[in-house]
Amino acid sequence: MQLLDKVAVVTGAAQGLGRSIALAMAQEGADLVLCDLQEDKLAEVSTEIEALGRKSLALRCDVSSKEQVVELFARAADQFGTVHILVNNAARVPNSPEDEVRRSRHYAHITTPVERQSMGITSSLTDEDWLKWWDVNVHGVFYCTREALKFMEPQGYGRIINIASIAGTSAASAHSPGYSAAKAAVANLTKTVALDVAGAGVYVNAIACGGVLTPPFQAYLDKATEEEKANLYQIVPVGRLGKPEEYASLAVYLAGENHYLVGQVISPNGGVII
Repeated sequence: MQLLDKVAVVTGAAQGLGRSIALAMAQEGADLVLCDLQEDKLAEVSTEIEALGRKSLALRCDVSSKEQVVELFARAADQFGTVHILVNNAARVPNSPEDEVRRSRHYAHITTPVERQSMGITSSLTDEDWLKWWDVNVHGVFYCTREALKFMEPQGYGRIINIASIAGTSAASAHSPGYSAAKAAVANLTKTVALDVAGAGVYVNAIACGGVLTPPFQAYLDKATEEEKANLYQIVPVGRLGKPEEYASLAVYLAGENHYLVGQVISPNGGVII
């Protein structure tokens, strides 16, 4: 129970990776503050946490709204008195029909012998394609971090875990330049904030995820052809996507006290990026 009596805020906790992280932290003794836009699914996760014997506060919150983020942390303080752990997991991901077409084009381009030519992705993006990634994926991380530090710095203790991506540390998601740029911002924000607050006993790190078998990715696979799925798995040396529970175990470790990691971007990715 390495997180016993700690209070953890997990954003984007209604499904997928956020849900797995929240449950893993509850199993290690933490009480949870959960936020998401999907209230029904969020309530289910809250019930699961309480069944583990831990306390849970589930709140609808759009992290791209600084006002809603301020309210989220105020409610956390009312319920639990403080916050020890923040997991910035909420994010917009490339799962629109247009995103899926670009993803399949990218995977085919790098796994099959075709004439070398531009994939035509960046030049075809609209302003909306570019701008839609920033409010949740970057501004939301900043807003939540700023509010969490108002608890962590005075108490001389805290753990912040940002969910980044190999999209932000490589060209692995060339099919989505805007998403990649936003995740790169998260990775570097992790480093700069870590240097800022380490002296106050607040450790900030990031997990740069490879492919995670979350509901949006599963939806893509359900619609993909056998050739498209083969192209995807060809990219991953271990031949499969990561399970949310595998990433959650690393988040629990980073939330604990038995490590010396500050400002690191750690990348479980099945060997896609070595």
